[in-house]
Amino acid sequence: MLEYRIDRRSGIATYLQIVQQTKQALRLGLLEPGDKLPTAREVVEATAINPNTVLKAYRELEREGLVEAKRGLGTFIRASLGGAPAESPLRADLVDWARRAREAGMEREDAAALFSAVLEEHFKGDDNT
Repeated sequence: MLEYRIDRRSGIATYLQIVQQTKQALRLGLLEPGDKLPTAREVVEATAINPNTVLKAYRELEREGLVEAKRGLGTFIRASLGGAPAESPLRADLVDWARRAREAGMEREDAAALFSAVLEEHFKGDDNT
């Protein structure tokens, strides 16, 4: 089951972190249509955030057509964003790159900024970013 990690220092609203992490799991194929998301209570217990924040994130995902709330049963994945499976051969290259960046003394935020800049450069005008 998906476990959300909330970074209170990121400057990104907590509900958006949940939305982003859910979308990332969908893109990587870790979540598929029919899978159940953790209940708001489970997320609250694991992350110590307000239940309304979880519900706001789930409503946003529902608005985007990615999940469906079934009264009394939970919230379920409706659609996939798949395209880069978690077992992609490129993953090993990224793991190696991240390891080398860390060994070179890069901070996490610096590595993320560099990676984002390269993505922007190579995916200009792509609506899927």
